[in-house]
Amino acid sequence: MIKTLLAFDYGTKNIGVASGQTITRSANSQAPLKAKDGIPDWNQIEKLLKEWQPDLVLVGLPLNMDDSESELSARARKFANRLHGRFGVKVELVDERLSSFEAKSEVMERGGSRDYKHNPVDSIAARLILESWLKQNQP
Repeated sequence: MIKTLLAFDYGTKNIGVASGQTITRSANSQAPLKAKDGIPDWNQIEKLLKEWQPDLVLVGLPLNMDDSESELSARARKFANRLHGRFGVKVELVDERLSSFEAKSEVMERGGSRDYKHNPVDSIAARLILESWLKQNQP
C-alpha cells in the first residue's frame, strides 16, 4: 500500500519537488532543485529519497495538448528511468499538462511576482502533479 509520495516537475534549469501521502491525501511543495541543462545534483536527489523514503515517486510528463510528446517529454522519461535505475525506487509518470500554467495562476492569485526566474513555480507544479495523482487514485 502506497503511503508516502515524492513528486518531481522536471525542467532543464529547475526541478520542482513536492512530498505527500495517501493517508491524509495531502501534498506540500519542497525547495526546488537546480539543474544544469536538465541534469540534477544526484546527491541532492539521493538525500531527498533517504529523507522521505517514498513508496512511489511521481515524475510529471509534459505532453502537448494533442497528446504528442515533446523533447522535454523524452528528457522527463529519461530522468524517471534514471531515478529508478540509480535508486531502485518505483516511479510513475503523470500527465502534467497545464501544471506550470496552473502554478503561475496560483502565484498571481496570491499577488505574487511574475518574475518566475527569481520566484520559480516548479515546486508548486510538482505539488499540483501530486494532487492530481491523489485525485485519480482515490480509494
